[in-house]
Amino acid sequence: MFSKFIQRPVLSIVISLVIVFLGVLAISYLPVTQFPSISPPKVNITAEYPGANNELLIKSVVIPLERALNGVPGMKYIASDAGNDGEASIQVVFNLGTDPNQASLNVQNRVAAVTNKLPPLVVREGVKITREESNMLMYINLYSKDPKMNQNFLYNFADINLLAELKRIDGVGFADILGDRDYAMRIWLKPDRMQAYKISVDEVMKALDEQSLEASPGKTGESSGKRSQAFEYVLKYSGRFNTKEGYENIVLRANANGEMLRLKDVADVDFSASAYNLYSTLNGKASAAIVLKQSYGSNASQVIKDVKAKMAEIKASSFPKGLDYEVSYDVSKFLDASIEKVIHTLVEAFILVGLVVFLFLGDWRSTVIPAIAVPVSLIGTFVFMSFFGITLNLITLFALVLAIGVVVDDAIVVIEAVHAKMENDPKLSVLRATQEAMKEISGAIIAITFLMASVFIPVTFMSGPVGIFYRQFSITMATAIILSGIVALTLTPALCAIMLKNNHGHAKKKTIVDRFLDGFNRGFAKLSGKYELVLTKVVSRRLVTFGVLILFCLGIWGLSGSVPSGFIPNEDQGMVYAIIQT
Repeated sequence: MFSKFIQRPVLSIVISLVIVFLGVLAISYLPVTQFPSISPPKVNITAEYPGANNELLIKSVVIPLERALNGVPGMKYIASDAGNDGEASIQVVFNLGTDPNQASLNVQNRVAAVTNKLPPLVVREGVKITREESNMLMYINLYSKDPKMNQNFLYNFADINLLAELKRIDGVGFADILGDRDYAMRIWLKPDRMQAYKISVDEVMKALDEQSLEASPGKTGESSGKRSQAFEYVLKYSGRFNTKEGYENIVLRANANGEMLRLKDVADVDFSASAYNLYSTLNGKASAAIVLKQSYGSNASQVIKDVKAKMAEIKASSFPKGLDYEVSYDVSKFLDASIEKVIHTLVEAFILVGLVVFLFLGDWRSTVIPAIAVPVSLIGTFVFMSFFGITLNLITLFALVLAIGVVVDDAIVVIEAVHAKMENDPKLSVLRATQEAMKEISGAIIAITFLMASVFIPVTFMSGPVGIFYRQFSITMATAIILSGIVALTLTPALCAIMLKNNHGHAKKKTIVDRFLDGFNRGFAKLSGKYELVLTKVVSRRLVTFGVLILFCLGIWGLSGSVPSGFIPNEDQGMVYAIIQT
C-alpha cells in the first residue's frame, strides 16, 4: 500500500505541502493568549436605587432579582452585594463550558420578567446586565499637563471621544472608565434650611419631576381636512434644565401673595461629577483610567496593536493641546516575552535534535530528511488546534517542544531501517532498500503511533479548569504524533528513495568530520558494551532489580510530598496591585 508513495514521491511531497500550507494559514488565525481561558462565564447585574440603604436594596431589589435568576440554565451559583451608596450588584456564575452569549441572553430574559416588580426609581435608573470578561488586556491613562483639565473633564472627554471607538475594535470584549464621573447637576440639600421651611425631600423630588422634564408639546394650526389653515407651527420645548441657574430657580412652594420658595433657598446646586467614589492619578497628575479586556478567542497581541493604532489616530485628530495618554499596563509585553522564550526553546530543541541525529547517523543526507519531516508534523498540528478551538499559548507551545523529540523518532526509524537494508546488501538500490524496509516496519510505525496517541487522547476527556489545560496539551501532542506517523509512511520513505545513497561497502575519503564520527562511534560502542555487561549481571539478580525499583518509588513518593505544588507558577509581570485599608 505504502509502496505507491515511494514510487510516486511527488504525491508524498504534495500531501506534505498541503499540510504545511494549511498549517501556516491556521497560525495566522489562532488566538494568542498566555494560558487557556479557564474561568467560567459570569454575568453581572447592577442596579441603582438613589438614597436607599443596604437593607432597602436587599428587600426591594436583590431578593426579587435573585428569585427570578435562580435556576437559569447552566447556573452554578449566585453572589450578590448591596451597599449604603444605593448600588446593588448580582453576579451569576455559570458552569464551565456554558455558552457566554446564551447565558447573558437567559439572564436578560429573567430580569426583564421582574422589572415591573422593582421600585420606579430603580427602573428609571436602569438595570445593567453585562457579561464579565476575565482576560485583562491593558490600562490606558488619559492625562493633561494643563491644570484646567481636571479629572471630570478627562473622564467625560474619554467617555465621549475614546470609549465608543475602542469598543468597536475587533477583539475588545470590555472597555470602561474606572469610576463614575459623568457630568451631572448635583443638588446638596441643607437639612437645617429644610427644617426651617418644613419641606421634605419628597416635595423637592416632586418639584424636580414636574418642572425639569422632557416633553413633546406637538404642533398647532394643523389642517383638519375640513378647512385649510394658513399657518402650522411646530412647538418646541427646551426640555430639562441644563444650567445651574435653571435648577436654582425651581419653585418648591408659592402662595397667593407672590412669595416663592426656590430650590436655591434650601440647597446648593453644583455642576460637577455624578460620583466621587474613585480618584485616578498618573505620576501625580489627574487622569482617566480606561480598562480594556480581551474577548474570548481573540488574538491579544493583535488587539493591543489595533488599540494603540486607534489611540494614535484619535490623538492626532481630536486631542486638544496639552492632553496626552499613556499605556500604563500592557499584557502583550509579558505575553510576547514568554512566547518568544518558548519559541527560542522550540528552535533550540529542533537544532539539538538535528545535531544528535547527525552525530549518530553520520550522514548529512540522513540528517536532512528528519529536518524536513519534523516541521511538516509540527506545522500541520496548528490546523487541528484551530479545528478544536485551541489557542496558541504557553501550554500548547510547550507541547510542541516535547513533540519534537517524539515525532523525530518515526523518521529515524525509517532511515535506520533503510540503512540496515543497504548495509546487509551493498548492491541493493536505494529504492529497493526503501521498499523492503517499509514492508517490514510500516506495521510497527502504525502500532507505535496509535500507542503513543492512546496515552494522550483519554486525557482530553478530563473536566474542570485543570482538564482544559490537559485537554489542550494532550490534543496538541496526539495530533503531532499522528501526523508524524502519516509523514513517516508517506514523505520520509519518498525522501529516503530520492536523497540517500548506498555507500556501504565502498571506501571513501576520510574527512575531519568522518574521523570525529568514527571516534565517537568507537567510544559509544565501548560504552554500550560496558552497559550490556552491567545489565547482564543485574538482570539475573531479581532482588537487586526490584530493590532499585522500590527505592525509586519511595524516592518519588517522598519528593512529591516535599516539592511545592500549585496550579499556575507565579511569574513577575512587572505590576504591583495593592489594597490599603484603614
